[in-house]
Order: sequence, then C-alpha cells, then structure tokens
Amino acid sequence: MAAEEHVAEHAPTAGEYISHHLTHLTSRAQTGIADFSLSDPVLKLDSLFFSILLGVLGCFLLWSVARRVTSGVPGRMQAAIEFLVEMVDTQAKGIVHNEESRKVVAPLALTSFVWIFLLNAMDLLPLDLLPTLWAKIYGAMGHDPAHAYLRIVPTADLSVTLGMSFTVLLACIYYSIKIKGLGGWIAELFSAPFHAHGPAAILLAPINFTLQIIEFAAKTISHGMRLFGNMFAGELVFMLIALMGAVGFGSFGGIALWFGQIIAGTAWAIFHILIITLQAFIFMMLTLVYVGQAHDKH
Repeated sequence: MAAEEHVAEHAPTAGEYISHHLTHLTSRAQTGIADFSLSDPVLKLDSLFFSILLGVLGCFLLWSVARRVTSGVPGRMQAAIEFLVEMVDTQAKGIVHNEESRKVVAPLALTSFVWIFLLNAMDLLPLDLLPTLWAKIYGAMGHDPAHAYLRIVPTADLSVTLGMSFTVLLACIYYSIKIKGLGGWIAELFSAPFHAHGPAAILLAPINFTLQIIEFAAKTISHGMRLFGNMFAGELVFMLIALMGAVGFGSFGGIALWFGQIIAGTAWAIFHILIITLQAFIFMMLTLVYVGQAHDKH
C-alpha cells in the first residue's frame, strides 16, 4: 500500500507528461520565449542530432542506390528512387523553365523531400521509446532522469523548419540576382507590383519596396510554419493517445481506454503516414514554386 502511494505521489500528471515531452534537450536553459543571444546561443541538441543523423542517412541511402543502379529489372528500392527522381524532375520542368537552374534546383527539391520525409517519419516511432532509453542513459551518467529531455521529431521544432525555409529564401534571392542581375533585381524591388513611370514611380517606390519585403517575409514564415504546425499537432495527438493508455493502467474500469489507445494509436499512425509524406511533398513543391517565381519578371 505504501509503495502504491509512493508511485502515485510521484507519477506525472497529464500536463507534466506533455510538458516533459515538449521540452528540448538544450545546451543551456532558455531565458525567455525567444532567446537570441549571440555570445552563448541556445542549441537544441536533440533537433541538431536527429537532423544531422537523418540527413546523413538520407544521403547514404540515395548514394547506395545510385551506386548499385542497374539497367535491367530494378529492385524495389531502385524503382522507388527512380519514381521519386522522375516525379521531382517532371515538377521542376513544369515550374522552373531555366534548364541550367534545374541542374541545382531539382536536386535541392529532391533532397528536401527525402530529408523532411525522414524527419517526419520519426513521429511513427513509439512515443516513449527513445526518451525512456535516453532517461536511463542520462541517469547512468549521474544526472536526474526526471530532467532527461529528448524530442525526436526535428520538424516539430520551429527553429528547424524556419531554418529550412530561410535557406529557400536565400536560394530565391540568389537566382533573382543571377537571372535579373543585381541592378535588375533591386530595380524590381522598387518598381513591382505597382509599375509606374515618371514622378509616380518615385512616389510608389517605398510602397513597392515595403510590399516586396512583406512578401518575402510572409512566404518564408508561412513555408516553415506550415510544416511545423502540422508536425507539432501530430506529435501532440500521439501524446494524448498515450495518455489514454496511462489512464487505462490506472484502474480496472479504465482498461477499455488502454484498448482504445491501441486502436486510436494504430489508426492515427496509418493516417499519419499520409501526413508526413504530404508535408514533405508540399515543402518540396513550394521550394520549386518560390525559386521558379525568382526567375520571372514582375
């Protein structure tokens, strides 16, 4: 009886459970909602680790398939990669009409799709599997396991998705300057979308420039926020489903919730396969669209 009371006393509440799973493993404690310290930046070590690991894994996967490619009957993996490459190439040809640019933009889009798909797929692992293993390792190192934080889905981290979208912004600026020239691009910033001549052009120049900056910012933020929002919501749903099982174990009458957790978790995981694929595809397509727009004159 005393042991049961001890466990119940220290068992986390639903809010504490979710809060724990939403806390990153960081290089230092964050001082506020946003911490932009340059001298001692806050590094989200878990997001960095899994992003780099899966990026290397994705590159190795594509390289290994390319190394063993055959002109005969392809295996399943080769057929899947060939289908993916052909799909990206077809989309790139329809959006980016500059053949020279497509030599870089199409691989960029392919890389983003594969990388984001792998990052999103981490959400399909059992919710407590890696965090529990990390807590045991953290405790064995002499630290408090209760403070062993680990988030395994990098695309549910806004800093990661905004970093990706900011990279796409840099690519858009690069191709705008490359295609139109530095002078042509700067002139476009002050002349579009309200094209005018004479004195009216001078009056409208600040308005045009402001609208252009707003457009760049809106596209970049929405590009990253869309991916983050969907993956964060999916991760949160998995946490809520996991809590159903915790309630089921807590009482005999709630055992039905444990079975409900299995059914709901399986159904959501199957549906989530579509979500993680669709989100990777949308990010890839928007990358092609934004870079394609950088080639067009407004």
